[in-house]
Amino acid sequence: MIANPQLQRMTIEEYLEWEVLQDCRYEYVNGKVFAMTGGTIPHNDIALNIYRVLYPHLRPRGCRINVADVKLQVSPNSPYYYPDVIVSCDSLDLNARKFIQYPKLIIEVLSPGTEAKDRGEKFAYYRTISTLQDYIIIDSEKIGVESYRRGEGRMWLYDPYTEGDIITIESIEFSCAIELLYENVNFESEE
Repeated sequence: MIANPQLQRMTIEEYLEWEVLQDCRYEYVNGKVFAMTGGTIPHNDIALNIYRVLYPHLRPRGCRINVADVKLQVSPNSPYYYPDVIVSCDSLDLNARKFIQYPKLIIEVLSPGTEAKDRGEKFAYYRTISTLQDYIIIDSEKIGVESYRRGEGRMWLYDPYTEGDIITIESIEFSCAIELLYENVNFESEE
């Protein structure tokens, strides 16, 4: 993500009106907008694999799943992010048109350029969302998944997964082999 130096600070209302007229997506944090940069092919393949395995599980449960191009309103005051995958089972989000407000599950696929922000700033804000039960981070450079599940009070429970593991997401009563998330993903660099 890259901050746009030509833009002045904006109110949320200005951001929401301005962004729909832009050619690319922008995240909004405390008056500043950040252009969303393009991801790698493995990043995209992993996000689509997640969608593919979760969609048939979530649809009969009355939940919605969105990938990449759907904005999340963390709070009415700020910020607005574009998670790689977002799941909401809240009736108020089922017919949403502009952004999701009540996510149950957020998944970020790490890229070298976004890893620090996904682990730090974003997770700090995501933890303030009362409906959020699970935050999952997926490595796009090697097989590895980290799951953070809401515990008692302010505690978040951590579960790392690696090759051969079965991933469990309790909030949506789902589990699958980690290999499904990495199906047809090539980690070798092109020269």
